[in-house]
Amino acid sequence: MATFLRILRLYALAAWVGGLVFFIAVAGIAFKFLPDAHTAGIVVRHSLLTIHQIGIYAAIVYIFSTLALLGLQRDSHPARAIELVLAIVMLGLTLYSQFSILPRMDTDRLTAGGDIQKAPPASPEVRDFNRLHSLSVKLESAVLLEGLLLLALAPIHGRDDQFRH
Repeated sequence: MATFLRILRLYALAAWVGGLVFFIAVAGIAFKFLPDAHTAGIVVRHSLLTIHQIGIYAAIVYIFSTLALLGLQRDSHPARAIELVLAIVMLGLTLYSQFSILPRMDTDRLTAGGDIQKAPPASPEVRDFNRLHSLSVKLESAVLLEGLLLLALAPIHGRDDQFRH
């Protein structure tokens, strides 16, 4: 059972972190090859919404699998506490982005006429959109870095934990 839970944790984390890495590639390609920034922004927005959904489900699987390992006393390494904190922070940042930042960016875009690129750069909507976009990039970067740290911590378990029956 402990092996299954460890595998489940790694699958969830790999899907989340892998999705974030792939999102970076999609965003770069969208802005390079699509006909305009507005179209690229729509593709990136929908991609980010999907990555957030994956992250939310992955976080739930990761957190519950980790708690199950602790509950079964099959993995008591101190790294588990750090992992739980990181996973909860990652989930919190993802939820904040999904349900606070992105809706406010949508409101700014719609208030600006639907295409933020066509609005005057000094308008309040464009300034707020740019501020929120910058915050979004920082949050996604933080989630990715925390996810990479979790990938490094996840395989660690105490020697005694390996041999318990």
